[in-house]
Amino acid sequence: MVDHMKHLPQKNYLWAMLFKDILGLAHIKKHLATSAEAGRIPHAQLFVGPEGCGTLPMAVAYAQYIICNNRGGENTGENASCNLKFDSFSHPDMHFAFPVSNSDKVKSHAVSDHYMEEWRQFLREQPYGNLFDWYRLIGIEKKQGQIGVDEAQDIVKKLSLKSYEGGYKVMLIWMADKMNDAAANKLLKLIEEPPKQTVFLLIAEDEEQIIQTIRSRCQILHFPPLAEEAIGDALVERGMAREEAMRIAHEANGNFNKALDLMNEDSEDLVFEKWFVQWVRSAFKAKGNKGAIHELIMWSDEVSKTGRETQKKFLHYCLVVMRQAMLINYNVRELAYMRVQVEGFQLEKFAPFVHENNILDIAKELEDAIYHIERNGNSKIILTDLSIRLTRLLHKKAA
Repeated sequence: MVDHMKHLPQKNYLWAMLFKDILGLAHIKKHLATSAEAGRIPHAQLFVGPEGCGTLPMAVAYAQYIICNNRGGENTGENASCNLKFDSFSHPDMHFAFPVSNSDKVKSHAVSDHYMEEWRQFLREQPYGNLFDWYRLIGIEKKQGQIGVDEAQDIVKKLSLKSYEGGYKVMLIWMADKMNDAAANKLLKLIEEPPKQTVFLLIAEDEEQIIQTIRSRCQILHFPPLAEEAIGDALVERGMAREEAMRIAHEANGNFNKALDLMNEDSEDLVFEKWFVQWVRSAFKAKGNKGAIHELIMWSDEVSKTGRETQKKFLHYCLVVMRQAMLINYNVRELAYMRVQVEGFQLEKFAPFVHENNILDIAKELEDAIYHIERNGNSKIILTDLSIRLTRLLHKKAA
């Protein structure tokens, strides 16, 4: 189970970061391009959107538009040498910060600059990728990365330098919701009053995790999940038959990263659904059955051997399955996009066990477990406790 997670194949697409290459979101592209051309460029912006919606490629394309002074809604123009530097993501006025951790490569005080080679590879190959994809690429999938105070000091130093092109400098902070309080407080003054022609672009999936004092200093732009049509068209371009592409686009639920994973049969969800089904089957056997309780403890032990990011991602997956099951139970099938492909398990047959009498308690138990794992609690104890609690809740009768 653990090995399967470790050896998932990588995705191998090469991306350019031009507005025209970004899937959907035409209204956001237009808004960013026209406001930049009109000289209305807020000095601190926060792009908020769910995984796989394109916040990162959009932010890079927008940064290029600003730095190279492009016009006409596209990243081509008079300044060819400036645009060329963005092809390799190495423009000296474009700075990046993202969550990192110490690893075999970096023994202490890890900061983004230590991982720039891997970051450029990530931008080329997985710009719609998630935090887990990034951690896996740099070999820290068993740890929890963060943007720490060492990173904040680096950002302050970088932005004190003059612009190479004599125009704008951009600091793009990816997954800014992973910034710890010490780093956030160190950057507060700089974000409020940055040097002239300096722009902060923060990207986050959960804006509530960013301290209020920073959020209040940013202009916030919300990104929607991608339209099924946009995802389907992109999969067809990659050689997939339209009918299959649209089926995957529906299942991906606005997340292009997940669509690519499903296309490549490379989704963490394929592992997660096996864990989920194993857990549910043991839970149903557990009432008055000591052997099944032992199975649940072994299950908890096995899942706890993975990294904390994997555990959190799995518990988020469980939340989604429970919500989907409830929608099926209440016949809201047009919102039920999920498929579970484990042999012998049907979400339709599981759905009646998730109802108005237990869904809120189930969601709370899962969210509490995520909270405690994030704060470095003993994951074996947390998962065992969760298993026993959820077993009781699943045996609860509907009202």
